Amino acid sequence: MPLPRSVLVLTILVVLPACALFRSTRNEPLDPTRLARLEPGRTTAREVVELLGAPAQVVQLGTRSAYRYDHSVTKGTALLLVVVNLGNADTREDRSWCFFDERDVLTHFASSLESHRAQYALPWEDVHEDGDREAADAERAGLTGAGAR
Repeated sequence: MPLPRSVLVLTILVVLPACALFRSTRNEPLDPTRLARLEPGRTTAREVVELLGAPAQVVQLGTRSAYRYDHSVTKGTALLLVVVNLGNADTREDRSWCFFDERDVLTHFASSLESHRAQYALPWEDVHEDGDREAADAERAGLTGAGAR
């Protein structure tokens, strides 16, 4: 007795391989032009909040304090097979710490801007190649194609 066509189609769809892509972000990206406006010894905590928004974390250091700002991007892929599933997720972050004295004046800050480097890749691909970083950095800086340095 032959199988109904719908059962046959459903069976084929269930056993065929599939792929998936996903992306997630957390918080707003950090703007390098705003970070460049921070001046140790002059910028106050209030001005930092006006420039960068509310910090993700405030740490009290005795009479001093530190604000942490962050943004992350995760890009992932998956290859779904009948017997085995393979997946990869690449998470990169922008992070900035701002340190203030007892008068809430910025003493120093440090930033690491890498969220733009997150990329889709299968598990056997290397997501930390120099060429990929250079291309992503040029794109974030607004340089594309022949104009990239």
